[in-house]
Amino acid sequence: MPLIALTGGIAAGKSTVAARLRELGAHVISADELVRYVQRGGSPTLNAIRERFGVGVVDSGGELDRVALGRLIFDDAIARADLEALVHPAIGTEFRARVADIRSEEPNAIIVYDIPLLVETNRANDFDGVIVLACDSEVRHDRLVTIRGLSSDDAWARINSQATEEAREVVADWLIDTNGSIGVTLARTDAVWHEIVSRYRD
Repeated sequence: MPLIALTGGIAAGKSTVAARLRELGAHVISADELVRYVQRGGSPTLNAIRERFGVGVVDSGGELDRVALGRLIFDDAIARADLEALVHPAIGTEFRARVADIRSEEPNAIIVYDIPLLVETNRANDFDGVIVLACDSEVRHDRLVTIRGLSSDDAWARINSQATEEAREVVADWLIDTNGSIGVTLARTDAVWHEIVSRYRD
């Protein structure tokens, strides 16, 4: 059964679409959740991060201090590469384990991987299909400012640090326009889900 990627720019509505797909029957795995899981307190990955970056990146509760770590890697390409070398293999291992568990319990499962940086990491070809959320940068900017409370400059910085809309749309097998209301986005998500089911289960 298929492994489908779900991607889109920041504030494009990935959480909303992922939740809907889960309601419809998809098994959704979140890349962001995997990152948090492999870096949890006491994990081998967090221990390796502490060894590389120092005890200051672990808080008093034994969990990763993401702000402190962020300061260390923000302007240091070598540090970022070192962090990725520690974290990415652990994420890959955990991802494959979860996929295997799902397929062992439900061979006909449709698995959706919510992966924000699909294009940036050149992983589109790793999947049987790609759902891309298309949303104008101005709309995403306004959401970041009004809903998440970012300054306008911070919102644009985050948007501009990611792939362009055009680069994401090139890899899309299914495109969901999320510029409109949540209701419209959910209806479009339903339509895409029915297409996926028709392709892989009928």
